[in-house]
Amino acid sequence: MAIAWVFPGQGSQKSGMAEGVMALAGAPERFARASELLGRDLLAICAGEGTTDGEEPGDLNDTRNTQPALFVIESLLVDELHRQGRSAQLVAGHSLGELVALYAAGVFDAETGLALMKRRSELMAAAGGGAMTAVMGFDREELEHVVAATEGVVIANDNSAAQVVLSGTPEGVASVSATLRCKRAIPLAVSGAFHSPFMADAAEAFAAELEAIPFAEARVPVLSNADPRPETSAAVLKERLRRQMTMGVRWRETMEQLQSAGIGTAVEIGPGNVLSGLIKRSCPGLGTAQIAGSGDLGL
Repeated sequence: MAIAWVFPGQGSQKSGMAEGVMALAGAPERFARASELLGRDLLAICAGEGTTDGEEPGDLNDTRNTQPALFVIESLLVDELHRQGRSAQLVAGHSLGELVALYAAGVFDAETGLALMKRRSELMAAAGGGAMTAVMGFDREELEHVVAATEGVVIANDNSAAQVVLSGTPEGVASVSATLRCKRAIPLAVSGAFHSPFMADAAEAFAAELEAIPFAEARVPVLSNADPRPETSAAVLKERLRRQMTMGVRWRETMEQLQSAGIGTAVEIGPGNVLSGLIKRSCPGLGTAQIAGSGDLGL
C-alpha cells in the first residue's frame, strides 16, 4: 500500500509536545543546536517554561519559536522512521511543514533546515500589520466572487472544499468575513498576513537566503504548497519554496493529488491531527495515521 508522509504547520503546536521525542536518537543534541541558533532555550519553551528576557520571545506561540520547534520535532520523527527502514512514496507539508517535507526527501540536511526555519520565522514575525481569518461552510463561487471584489484580501490557505483561511489587511479580511454567508468565521491569532502578497518583502529576503543554499534532488516526490504536482527537481523545488510566502497553501489540491497517486494511507508526522482531520473529511477511502512521538514508533 502506497504511503504519504504529511507534515503540519503553525497551529499544531502545544505545550509539552517535545516530551514524546526526547527518547529519540539525537533529540537532545538537535534541541541544543536549535537553542544555540535562536539564543534561547527552545526545549524549555516547548515545555511552557520559556521566559521573556528583554526582547527575546519566550512564548511557544510566538512565530519565532513555533516554527523552529515544529521543525525540530518533525525532523526527529523523520530520522527515526528512516532508521527503522520506513519510507514514503510522496511527501507534503502544510506551510512551514513544506520545509520538513523537503528535509524528509533529502533535499537538505538538518542544519540547513534549522537555519532556514530560523530566518523564515524571523521574517514572518517582522512582517506585521495584517490579519487572517479561518472560514468554514461556504459556497465556493460566492467566496471567490466576494474575495475578488474586495481590496486587500486573498485566500491564503485553501484547506478543503469547506475550509479556507483569508489573509490581508484587517479591513479587507473583516469585510469579506462580514459579507460572505458561511457557518463560521474565526479570526486567527497571528501577527501578519501570511501567504499573501503582503509578505513580498519577507519573501524577497528569504529568496536571497535560499539563493546561496544548495538543494539536492529529492529522493521521493514532493508536493509543494505553491504547486502540488509531484516533483523531485532541486531547482524546481527551490523555486516553489521561494514563492510559498506570497502564495496560498493549496492543500485541497494536495489531497486530491494524494488520491490521484493511489496513496492508501497518509501519515501525519508531528503534533496534533489537523491534516488527518482534513483528509478524513475530504478524501473518503484514504486512510490516515498519526506519529507524534516515540510511542507511535514502537519505542
